[in-house]
Amino acid sequence: MSSGFFITFEGGEGAGKSTQIERLARKMRAKKYDVVVTREPGGSPGAEAVRHVLLSGAAEPFGPRMEALLFAAARSDHVEQVIRPAVERGSIVLCDRFMDSSRVYQGVTGNIDPAFMDALEKVAVNGMVPDMTLIFDIDPTEGLRRATVRRGTEAAADRFEKETLAIHQRRRAAFLAIAAAEPERCIVIDASGDPDTVENVVTAAVFAALETRTPSNKRQAAPA
Repeated sequence: MSSGFFITFEGGEGAGKSTQIERLARKMRAKKYDVVVTREPGGSPGAEAVRHVLLSGAAEPFGPRMEALLFAAARSDHVEQVIRPAVERGSIVLCDRFMDSSRVYQGVTGNIDPAFMDALEKVAVNGMVPDMTLIFDIDPTEGLRRATVRRGTEAAADRFEKETLAIHQRRRAAFLAIAAAEPERCIVIDASGDPDTVENVVTAAVFAALETRTPSNKRQAAPA
C-alpha cells in the first residue's frame, strides 16, 4: 500500500460507533491491513488530557465557543501526532468521531457562527480531511436508551448525553444534512439493527471503498 486511508465514524449517542470500529478493525487486521484505531476527543497524549475536561462538563460553564476551542486544540494534536503520521506511512486509520462532531455538537446545537467554526476546523484539521465518513443514524430515543444500558443506570451521563431529546434530534438532522451535502465522502448507515446486521453493511461499504480508494485530494502536507 503506497498510501493510507482515513475513515471516520460519526453519529449521535448510542449509535454503536465504538462497537463497529472494533469489529471492522478485527476484520481488516485478519486481511493483513495495517490498522490504527483512535478516538476523539483524545487519541494522543495531549488530546486525552483535554478529553476529561470536555466530557466531565468542566468546560461547559465557559460556553460552547470555549468547548469548540478545546476540541480544536485536542484535534490538532491528534492529527499531527497520530493521524497524519499513520496515513503517511500507509496505515488505515479508523477514528471514532472527528470534525463532523464539532460541526454538529458545537456548531449547530451550540449555535456558534459558521464562519468561526469553519476557520477553527481548517486550523485543527490542517488538510487531513477524511477519505470516508460513516454516519451512524439512529432515532435519538433508542440511542439514548442504548447509551444508558452501556454505561449502567448508576453511572452519570456525560456532558453531551445528558442534554434534552430535542437537542439530540437536532443533532441527528445535522448529521444527515452533512451526509446529503457531501455524498462523495459520507455514507449513512442505518444503526437501528442488531450489531451483526450493521457490521455486514459497514464491512461491505468499507471494503468496496478500499478496492477503489483514492486518498482525499483535499489533503495538504503538514507545515515544515
